[in-house]
Amino acid sequence: MISDLFTTLTPGSFVINKNNKNWGLGQIQSSIGNIITVNFENVGKKVINANEVNLEIIKSDVFNRSI
Repeated sequence: MISDLFTTLTPGSFVINKNNKNWGLGQIQSSIGNIITVNFENVGKKVINANEVNLEIIKSDVFNRSI
């Protein structure tokens, strides 16, 4: 089941770190197995082991909603 998460953590996807929401929105730069490089808006680039960090994928339709 966790391998399904890795297949959705693809470059260009947007995520948040559920344990460090103050990092802001992040965009995945690369993904090799469970090692994910993410560029977060408030803390810059982080190399993350997806087995140890709780990333939540942000669906693209969130950005397309009317305010």
